[in-house]
Amino acid sequence: MTARMKDRYLNEITPSLMQKFSYNTVMQVPKIEKVVINMGVGDAVANSKVLDSAVEDLQTIAGQKPVVTRAKKSIAGFKLREGMPIGAKVTLRGERMYHFLDKLFNVALPRVRDFRGVSSKAFDGRGNYTLGLKEQLIFPEIEYDKVDKIRGMDIVIVTTAQTDEESRELLTQLGMPFTK
Repeated sequence: MTARMKDRYLNEITPSLMQKFSYNTVMQVPKIEKVVINMGVGDAVANSKVLDSAVEDLQTIAGQKPVVTRAKKSIAGFKLREGMPIGAKVTLRGERMYHFLDKLFNVALPRVRDFRGVSSKAFDGRGNYTLGLKEQLIFPEIEYDKVDKIRGMDIVIVTTAQTDEESRELLTQLGMPFTK
């Protein structure tokens, strides 16, 4: 956790969440468990070199080496066989996770064209939030000239919250820009 975010979580967010949801102990206060960034590369079926640039982009964004994901079953219509590489994902925890979230909330999301905030309807019912991005160019590490193709990605924020309301409050207090 970045020192600034850790101090805010311990000194400001935890007490306000305890008061709002009337928790008995600090251990009931929801925390962010992990952040999973997934980039599906359907073009990798025809050209396996495409996956290398996607992995490189994801590594630059996350600061950690991604895992190549493979097809679970064959789909003849997509010319896809079981075991073929079709994407990349990276799971962030601890210090890297908070660093990435800080960068996402304060730098990357405001760079999205016509940005008015993220949807508050993307919770799964168990306190986890999923965000889809249309392009990797919103991250400052990605150089526009070196991008071969614009790719989107899914970002899943997994929390220990029991309900969507608790999770929404946690993410709001951490600085996630929800639509009004």
